[in-house]
Amino acid sequence: MTSTPGRRVTLADVARAAGVSTSTASVVFSGKVNVAEATRRRVLAAAASLGYAGPDPRAASLRLGRSGIVGVVISGELRHAFLDPVTTAMMDGLTDALASVSTGILLLRDDPRGDEMPPITEAPVDAVVLIGWSGRTPSALEIVRRRGLPVVMIEGDAGEGIPRVTLDNREASAAISRHVSRLGHVDVATVTLPLDADRRRGAVTAERVAAATVEVTLDRLAGFREVYPDAPGVTASASLVDEGMIAARALLTEADGGVRADRPTAIVAQSDLLAVGVIRAAEECGLRVPEDLTVVGFDGIAADGLGSLRLTTVVQPAVAKGRAAGEQITRMLAGGPGESVHFTCTFREGETAAAPPHRAG
Repeated sequence: MTSTPGRRVTLADVARAAGVSTSTASVVFSGKVNVAEATRRRVLAAAASLGYAGPDPRAASLRLGRSGIVGVVISGELRHAFLDPVTTAMMDGLTDALASVSTGILLLRDDPRGDEMPPITEAPVDAVVLIGWSGRTPSALEIVRRRGLPVVMIEGDAGEGIPRVTLDNREASAAISRHVSRLGHVDVATVTLPLDADRRRGAVTAERVAAATVEVTLDRLAGFREVYPDAPGVTASASLVDEGMIAARALLTEADGGVRADRPTAIVAQSDLLAVGVIRAAEECGLRVPEDLTVVGFDGIAADGLGSLRLTTVVQPAVAKGRAAGEQITRMLAGGPGESVHFTCTFREGETAAAPPHRAG
C-alpha cells in the first residue's frame, strides 16, 4: 500500500495497512502499553512503507505551541481496561477521530498513586478525554481546567461546562429488566459494576448507594430498581468474567457451596462480561441457563465463554461514543465550542432468558 501524493498519511492509514485497530497502532507508537512483538513489527513495517514516522510532539509544539497529544484518563487499572471490549471499542473510535489531525494519545490513570503514568495535572497534553470518571481526583481536574485544556467526558459528570458523551444507561437497564419481568420472574437479583473508586465487592446496600460516585453504575441500578425496587444485588470490583463468577456465587450458593433454596431465578448483570461470569458460576452449581436461571447483560460485545448460547443483552454503540469524543476534542482544539452527544442502546434477544422454573399458575 502506498500513500496518495499530496495527502498526509495518518495513523488510521497505518492501522488499515497493518490489519489492526487504530487504537492498537496508537499504543505501538506511544510505547505505554505492551503489544505483541509480531503486532509491533507489523505496525512499524506498515508505517515505514507509508512514510509515517508517528506523531512528533516536538514538531507540533514548534508549529502550534502544542504537544500533539491528547490525554485519555481511564478509571481504575489500565490492565483491566484493556481486558474490557467496551473500552477497547471506545478507544478505536476515539483514535479514528483524532487520526485526522495526527494527534497521539497518552493513557493515564485516575488514581494519583502509582508511578507508571504521569498524573493528569503534569501530563504534557493539549486536551483530555475522561472515560468512566469516578470522581477520585476532582482537584486535579480543576487544575487541568485552569490550564485551559479542552476536556470531554465519556459517561460521567465532570462538572458544568464540560461536554459529555452520554448513554441511556437508566432507560436501557429498565428496558431489559422489564423483559425479565414479562417472562414472569419475581425473585431477581443484580450484579453491578463498582460503586466507587475503592471498587469494593459486597452487597448493595442503601448506605453504599448513597455514598456511590460512579454514575454509570448508579444509572443502571436505578433502571433496574424501577422494575425490581427491593431486589438484592452484589457489587463486583470490575467488569471482568472472574468478578461475575464471584458475585454470582454469593447470590446462588450457601457457605458450604450448596445451591441456596432461596436463590434468584434471574440475574441482571450490568455488563456482558459480568453476565458471562454469572453463567459460569451457575454451571458450577449444576444450574442450566436459561432453564434454571435467566441471565441478561449490558453492552452487546462479542463475549467468549458462552458456548452455543447467545446472550440476551442491550447493545451500546461503543465505537460511536469514542468517535464522538474525538470529534469534540478536534473541534475544541480548532477553537470551536464542544457539544454534548447522547446515544441510545438497542435490545438484543438471545438464548439466556426464559420463563422461571416451576412457574405458578
